[in-house]
Amino acid sequence: MFTLRRGSCVLLGAMVLAGAAAAPARTSHPLPWNGAQQMVVVVIDAWDANRGTLHTFNRVASGWKDQGTTTPVTIGRTGAAWGMGISPPQQTGPQKIEGDGRSPAGVFRIGTAFGYAEDYPTALPWRGLTASDYCVDVSGSPYYNQLVDTKNVGAKAVEGSTEAMRRDLHFHGDQAYRVGFVIEHNAKGATGKGSCIFAHVWKSPTSPTAGCTAMPDTMMEHLLAWLDPKKKPVFVLLPKDEYARLRSTWQLPAL
Repeated sequence: MFTLRRGSCVLLGAMVLAGAAAAPARTSHPLPWNGAQQMVVVVIDAWDANRGTLHTFNRVASGWKDQGTTTPVTIGRTGAAWGMGISPPQQTGPQKIEGDGRSPAGVFRIGTAFGYAEDYPTALPWRGLTASDYCVDVSGSPYYNQLVDTKNVGAKAVEGSTEAMRRDLHFHGDQAYRVGFVIEHNAKGATGKGSCIFAHVWKSPTSPTAGCTAMPDTMMEHLLAWLDPKKKPVFVLLPKDEYARLRSTWQLPAL
């Protein structure tokens, strides 16, 4: 079993109000992602934007090198809010909560890859999903923010969860989770702070999620072929103004 973090990627949720003006970055040294050699970066226009652009970078001797691979993506239908990852906490602005329809902003580790096939050609740890796999997005559940198999925990353990992972079987052939990977938001499973955050295949270029980052099949397949856990990959999502404010302090790539 592995832990998944999200605010539920089906289109459910309420609005979170944006906070005050940006405060100076708070960070410690060394940064938790100093050892990362791969970085996936998503930049959006503003906190309430539900579309953005994805970039990929490799670390080389001179710094971050753009792979030259970009793609449009969709994110949470109400935009983004500060999440709980490995970046410094207590940033000023909207804060991620369960059901808010926002994608978590910040820096996050990339976890397990998953999909409908039993096996897949990726260096990331892979979980082939079954009809009995659920991600629990019910605050207060002992399984909150975890991927569980009802064959092991029982059907009652997932009551109320909207996250049947085999969406093709439960939701009329839905291909969103055909291939994807975990964005490790709220790794400790703090109640109500958002659960089951993934990168996955989009329904269309104009279809936002309720917390995940969605993209074309071809880009997701490219990422799964490229990402290597030995290179400690991380995922970054930020509005462009926050990215500009934090880029130097957080040692992020130039876009």
